[in-house]
This record gives sequence, structure tokens and C-alpha cells, in this order.
Amino acid sequence: MNYRKLGRTGISVSEVGMGCEGFLEKSDETVKQFLDIMEAGGANCIDLYSPDPLMRSAVGKALKGRREKFVLQGHLCTTWKDNQYKRTRKMDEVKAGFEDLLGRLDTDYLDIGMIHYVDSLSEWESIKNGPVMEYAIELKKAGSIKAIGLSSHNPEASLAAVHTGLVDVLMFSVNPCYDLQPADENLELLWAEKSYEKPLVNMDPLRKELYETCQRLGVGITVMKAFGGGDLLNDQLSPAGKSLTLYQCLHYALTRPGVASVMSGARSPKELKVSLAYESASDKEKDYAKAFAAFPKISWKGHCMYCGHCAPCPKGIDVASVTKFLNLSRTQGEIPETVREHYAVLSHTASECVRCGVCETRCPFQVPVMENMKEATSLFGK
Repeated sequence: MNYRKLGRTGISVSEVGMGCEGFLEKSDETVKQFLDIMEAGGANCIDLYSPDPLMRSAVGKALKGRREKFVLQGHLCTTWKDNQYKRTRKMDEVKAGFEDLLGRLDTDYLDIGMIHYVDSLSEWESIKNGPVMEYAIELKKAGSIKAIGLSSHNPEASLAAVHTGLVDVLMFSVNPCYDLQPADENLELLWAEKSYEKPLVNMDPLRKELYETCQRLGVGITVMKAFGGGDLLNDQLSPAGKSLTLYQCLHYALTRPGVASVMSGARSPKELKVSLAYESASDKEKDYAKAFAAFPKISWKGHCMYCGHCAPCPKGIDVASVTKFLNLSRTQGEIPETVREHYAVLSHTASECVRCGVCETRCPFQVPVMENMKEATSLFGK
């Protein structure tokens, strides 16, 4: 298993984690089996958005004796009423829900305390200046949570939150179809058929800016909906008009700037094993570039996907990394110090480009690589 630092938190998380959907309506024995598979495979990150008391208790039992081996991402502002999940901003319910979560998990802290489901800019403003954020900050100071997180599907609200410095971790929906959609408070538009009726070209600029800003500011991203609720794995249901494989979806999410871990929505121990096998999959199995280029409804023409098809460069330039650093600087309007430092330690820089053009002949998305290398040389120097 490969591990990544979760932004500025210092927490190390496995590239592939576990979403809590698989734990729902499962026996204690099955939930324990999930955690056994995770431990054996080195996966450590678990998202626990659901307030279902039976699920929480089952996970708590399965964690017994090995709590420190897992990174728990628990959600504030979720409560259980009338045998179903509800989002809440009422502080008595928020506090009771958090205390119930700690009690049922039999732990005195969460690694990430995720402020749940903030999908509008106005709601973020209310959270930022209200008692929910005050409570999250209190929990962090007390050591009851190690990091403050926010879950959202809206890049506009997420960007506003990330820029405040209050949020250490962002849980965001990342996949190649949602990434084409503009910000909207109605999250159902992300998968609505009408959103994909007309051909779509290139990533929404606000989403691109969000991922790059998270990387620049050290906000770690944990990914939800990498498979679009399973739709992207099905030819008939995929908004792109053609299905992808599980490993292509995982690889796409993990190659976005800022992303640390993808929460797999495995519904069975067998599915979880398949997700964890991503780490030993071949480059060919993970490669999404040719599949993207063949989508009938979507085009990424001219947009670098960091897929690596341009390699190998005869001068040894890591074109994908140079382009990523260039895009990070374009977004900021200047060169962030961390980007400058990472660029400086590259074995070969853009200034070594001899404009042979071989990279452009390999690129499935017709990216103007040579012009990018020229711009990077001008920006970063030799």
C-alpha cells in the first residue's frame, strides 16, 4: 500500500480507503472482516458519515485492540432520527451526535472531524461564523479531533472554505464526469441526464482551481463518489456514454492535485479486496487516458490530465510534474514557495526541452506541451 500525507495535518493515509456504505446493514462479523482485510492490505482511512447507531457500534467492536492502526474520518452534524440519517445544524444534536460516535467507537478522539455536507456558499458563511465552527475548533484544541474537515460537492463553497485556513481536510466528489460540471447548489445536477445532453469540453475551471489551491495551501482531499455511485462503471448508466474500470476511476482521482485518499464504496469484502488490488495493478490497467479520449460525449482537448502518456522525454523531463507546477502557479498568479521548491529539485527542468515534439505526438488530448515547457522556463528560470 502506498501512503500519502493528508495535506498539512501530518497524518499519513492509504491511497485507497473505505467508505462507510459497505458497513451499513452488515453483521458485526462482516464489519470485522472488512477491517481485517483493510489491516492486511495496509489500508487505514475510514469515512464514517452515517450516524446509524448499529453501524457505529459494529465498527467500534471491530476496532477493538487496533484503533491506532486506522485513521477515522467522522462527521459532525449528522444525527439519527426515525431510523434514518438526517443532517443537522442544531448544536444540541451536533454535540450529542459526536459524543455518540466516540462512545460507540470506544475512542476518545477522531483523526478528522468532518463538518458534514456544506453545499452552498451561504451555508458556508453561516458555518464559518457560527457555533458549528466554534465547536469544531474547541474539539481540535481539546484533542478530541486532530483535524477539521468539510464535506462538499460544490467547488465554490469549498474554495471559500479552503481560503479561510479553518479547514484542514476537504472531502469532495472527484470523478471525470462531475469535474466537467459548473458549481451549483443543487448537487443532483452532477448526475442528471440533462447535464450531459450537450457535448462537454474540458474540466470546469473552478474545480481545477479548487484541487490546485488545496495542494498549494496544504489542504488534503479525501475523495467520495470516485465511481459516480457506480454509474461510471456501467456503459448504460455512465454520463460519458461509455464505462470506465474501477482502477481507471481510482487512478484519475489519485492523479488530481491535493488528493490523498479515495474512499472506496465497497459493498462486500470481495469488492474491497478488488479495490485494494489497485496498488498492484499494472500501469495499463490504471491508464484512463485512451478511454477518456474515446468518450463520445466528452472532450478534454488541450487539457493536461497528468496521465504520463507524453513520457519518456529524451531529455528526462517529467512533463506531467512540470505541467502541474505550471498550472499551480497560473492559478495563483505567482509562484508559491512550495511549488518553487518542488520544481527546483526536479532532476530535469523545462529549460532542457529541445522541442523535438515527440511528447505531443503521444498525448491523447492534444496538449501544447512544447509551449507549456517554454512558459515554464520563462516562469521558473533555468
